[in-house]
Amino acid sequence: MATIAASGHIAKRSTAAARTVSRGSALMTLAKRRFVLSARTPREILVPLLTPILFALVIAPALATMVHSTIGLDYKTFVAVGTVGLLVPLSCMFAGIGVIVDRDSGARRELLAAPVPRSLMVGGNFIVALTVSALQLSALIIAAIARGAKFHTSASGVGWFVAAAFVFAIASYGIAEVMANRIPRQEEYVGATPAIAILPWFLAGSLFPIHALPAWLAAVAKVLPLTHALAIMRYGLLDRRATGLHDIWGMSSATGEATLSLLVVAAWAVVLSSASVRVFATAAVR
Repeated sequence: MATIAASGHIAKRSTAAARTVSRGSALMTLAKRRFVLSARTPREILVPLLTPILFALVIAPALATMVHSTIGLDYKTFVAVGTVGLLVPLSCMFAGIGVIVDRDSGARRELLAAPVPRSLMVGGNFIVALTVSALQLSALIIAAIARGAKFHTSASGVGWFVAAAFVFAIASYGIAEVMANRIPRQEEYVGATPAIAILPWFLAGSLFPIHALPAWLAAVAKVLPLTHALAIMRYGLLDRRATGLHDIWGMSSATGEATLSLLVVAAWAVVLSSASVRVFATAAVR
């Protein structure tokens, strides 16, 4: 009996492992398909990199020349890091346009007939959006360093930056996926993009600390995931005094504040990514 039970247990473990491998293979296949659709030529890969390079080489230095920093930080670097909060949402929102095109004139209906969990279809799209965002952020950092940005970081600081950028990308793509499956026309989606991807950037401490805002706007900014993400990123790459985190939490422990802010962004990511899967599944059966 013990031998039979052990054999059954091993069989169950083998089946679970095979199912995990199958799901992983399906996810990579879906991601490759989306990447082929989104980046079929070198131009489609290189053109999105122009925006971060423009910000790092032209806009951030120009603002640094015009604005005298009163926050004790290199303003050129301050703006360069703040640009992350614009690039990631825009990249994810543009990825959402591909979802609409695939829904209206692509092979989405055929994919829905395949024995693949709907969550993996969303995950495959997210992997491509994350890859494009990562390329843009890498181009931004390299161009900023070439233009004279002064980063003060360490291995742990880079870890904070990567963690905040990754979790914020999940939240950003969750919004894009929800909108792409709820909005019927591509023109309407494009029209809504500035309000979702650009407006929060001006409130979240991208160009100036949130304590410069009126009290009620500062309170709104503290709810936005971007505000927390940028504060963590600057803490990791630039501001070891954690000025941005202190503006949010007013605590004495920078590490504790960074952890709390990362939890806030993670909570947004969980809610929005879960909503994106539910909305996708609902839209799929229409």
